[in-house]
Amino acid sequence: MSNIQSIKARFGIVGNSTLLDAALDTAVRVAPTDLTVLITGESGVGKEAFSKIIHQLSARKHSDLIAVNCGAIPEGTINSELFGHEKGAFTGALGERKGYFETVDSGTIFLDEIGEMPLDTQAFLLRVLENGEFIRVGSSKVQKTDVRVVAATNVSLTDRIRKGKFRDDLYYRLNTVPIHVPALHERREDIPLLFRKFAYDFSEKYRIDPVKLDAQAEQIFFEYRWPGNVRELRNAAEQLSILSEKRLVGQVDIQRLLPHLLTRALPVTFKEEGADANGMPFSERDVLYKILFDMRKDINDLKSLIFELVRQNDLSLPDQSILQNHLPEWSGFVSTASERPPDTDAYNRPVIISPSKTATTPGFNLQEAEEEPLAMDEIEKEAIKKALKKYNGRRKEAAEELKISERTLYRKIKMYNL
Repeated sequence: MSNIQSIKARFGIVGNSTLLDAALDTAVRVAPTDLTVLITGESGVGKEAFSKIIHQLSARKHSDLIAVNCGAIPEGTINSELFGHEKGAFTGALGERKGYFETVDSGTIFLDEIGEMPLDTQAFLLRVLENGEFIRVGSSKVQKTDVRVVAATNVSLTDRIRKGKFRDDLYYRLNTVPIHVPALHERREDIPLLFRKFAYDFSEKYRIDPVKLDAQAEQIFFEYRWPGNVRELRNAAEQLSILSEKRLVGQVDIQRLLPHLLTRALPVTFKEEGADANGMPFSERDVLYKILFDMRKDINDLKSLIFELVRQNDLSLPDQSILQNHLPEWSGFVSTASERPPDTDAYNRPVIISPSKTATTPGFNLQEAEEEPLAMDEIEKEAIKKALKKYNGRRKEAAEELKISERTLYRKIKMYNL
C-alpha cells in the first residue's frame, strides 16, 4: 500500500478509493513487462495518466511516449500517421514520411479512443502487435519496430464487435491486461479531496485565496453524477475560483454559477454492454427513457396547474359532447362512461383517477388518461437537441452526455437534419 501512495504522490493522483487503488496496483505490476494493456473507463477519468505511469515505470522510460487520439485523425490519413508513407503514395504525398511506429521505436504508443479506429487500420495494428512488422502506405517493404502499445477506450469494444465495427482478434490481443479506471460517481468519497486539490492549484495560478465548500455545497457536489468525471470537476473548481465573490461557497453561489449541478436527474443504470430486443444499446435506451420520464413529469405538472386554476377561479368547462363535436382529434381520448368499461381509458386500459387532479366544476368529468407514447425516433431527436443546446453545439461534450460516440452523433444529426 505504501508503494501505491508513493505512486500517487509522484504522478499527482488524488484519491483513496479502493477501486482507484486496485487500478493503480495493476498498472504498477504490469509496467515492468512488455504486455499490451487495455485501459477502459468513461471520458475524463484520466486514462492517459495511467499510460504515463506504465511508461515511466517500465524499462522504456528513457524512450519516447506518444499519445495518439484515434478518433481525432481522419480515416483517410490515420494509416499514414501511424505507419508512414512513401513519396507519391497518395495525392499530396510530396515526400516520404515516418509514422509513429517508426519514430517511437523502443518506446510506448498510447492509442486513445481505440474503438474509433477504422477496420483496415485495425488489421495493420494487429500485425504490429503479433510480430512487430508494418508496411508504409505505398510501399511493399516490410519494416520492424519494437513498440509497446497501451490502448484506451470509453466505449464497449465487445458491443462494437457485435456491430461489426471492431475485430475480435484485435480485441483479445489488446486485452492482455485490462485496467478499468473508475468513474468519479463510482468513487464519490474522493470528490472533496479532488476539489480541494484543484482549488489550491487555481489559487496559486491566479494568486487568489482558495475557495472552499460549505456543508450544503459539498453535499451538492457529492450527489451530482459528474458525467464529465475529473475533467468536469476541475472545470467547476476553476469557475468557482474565478467567479465566486466569496471564498466560502454555498448553495446560492452554486445555483448562480453552476446551476446544472442542481438539475433533477432520475436514477438510471447505464450499461456499456448488451442490447435490447430491437438491437439498441442499453446506454442509448436509458437516456431516451430518462427524457421520456422528464417529459411526462412536465406534462403532469402542467395538467395539475390547469386543474388548480379551474378550481380556484370557479371556471366552467364544456362537457364532453361539446369537446367531441368541436375537437374531433380528442376523440381517441374523450368518451362517455357508457362507451367503455368504468375505470378504463379510450384504449380500454385501466387508469387510476386522482381526486387532486379531477376538476370539480359542474358538468366536467374528464378522466386523466395515459398519454400516447412518443415515437422512439422523436424521443431520440429531442434528446440530441437538448444535449446540443446544453453544450452550445459542442458535439464532443454532447456525445459524452448521451453516452454515444461522436461519429454516431454526427450520423444522427445528419439523419434528423439538426
